[in-house]
Amino acid sequence: MELGQIGTAMVTPFSETGDIDYDLTEALIEHLIATGTDSLIVCGTTGESPTLNHEEKSNLFKYAIEIVKKRIPVVAGTGTFNTAETVKLTKQAEALGADGIMLVTPYYNKPDQKGIVAHFTHIARETRLPIMLYNIPGRSAVNMEAQTVIELSKINNIRAVKEASGSLDQMSEIITGTDEGFKMYSGDDALTLPVLSIGGDGVISVASHVVGAEMQQMINAFKSGNTKQASAMHRALLPLFHAVFSAPNPVPVKYALRKIGIDTGGVRMPLTDFGKDSTAFDSVWKQFKDHQLVFH
Repeated sequence: MELGQIGTAMVTPFSETGDIDYDLTEALIEHLIATGTDSLIVCGTTGESPTLNHEEKSNLFKYAIEIVKKRIPVVAGTGTFNTAETVKLTKQAEALGADGIMLVTPYYNKPDQKGIVAHFTHIARETRLPIMLYNIPGRSAVNMEAQTVIELSKINNIRAVKEASGSLDQMSEIITGTDEGFKMYSGDDALTLPVLSIGGDGVISVASHVVGAEMQQMINAFKSGNTKQASAMHRALLPLFHAVFSAPNPVPVKYALRKIGIDTGGVRMPLTDFGKDSTAFDSVWKQFKDHQLVFH
């Protein structure tokens, strides 16, 4: 599973009635592939996975795989806080032709490190698909520690981690303790360049829905040795990275997509749309557009 430099954690488009809108999904996938997305993560947090039932997830995996047609890898977000349910959904994703799976640290039930190892080890034994672990303590209420990731990386099909702890120290420890084939991806857009600077491989992004091409330029500038240019691009993008998380994800990014003519519908409750609260985002968006010369 080669995820490339930017994997996009895709939003789930909804119709006015709140159902998954597959026509909008196809248009979104084509937009993402055309604007710098190297791999597609379906039914992650940004895809409002907590509001999607088992059938909806399975159907969305199937549809995305059919539309992508192997142009880029499709990674199925099958992780839940229920080990047995995760195995069931993982087996379905594998049968449908997914290129890999993303497994979030179990949320709400707050397992200790021993429980986290047991959970992921069991799932890994039940699939042949390559696995990307996903550590996001801000949502799961438990941090998957560096030594836990290092231990899990010794399992053959656990090949990457999306690290959203925000700790560069923890990420550095993971990079040091894992073999060269194990991939470290930032789970935070704002840390894309810092993570690259410590030896990471890229980002699993939300902002790439609207600035994927610019993010690719930044990464390529860094990798080609033009760190001054990469730093300027990072600074230009940073306010937008923060604005994309100025309200519960994916409310701001769905709003941003509408601003560039990509309709993905609203969000499902308990989330609510921006409404009149978009003024701050609009200001950041205008500022970014006014200072986009750094990318040309």
